[in-house]
Amino acid sequence: MNLIWLSRAARWARNPPSSARVKLVLAVVLACLILVGIEHFWGWPKSLTLDAASHRTPLR
Repeated sequence: MNLIWLSRAARWARNPPSSARVKLVLAVVLACLILVGIEHFWGWPKSLTLDAASHRTPLR
């Protein structure tokens, strides 16, 4: 383990984060997991997918 990470872990052990900070981090992680689940089960809509052929510029 890196010495910086060890000192950071010791600092967290002495001064743990507040319950509000822990709730905030858990809420962000939960929101990300919900978005990943929606993406996995329903997929990305075809209307929001870029078509590579329509964005090409003709050469002159």
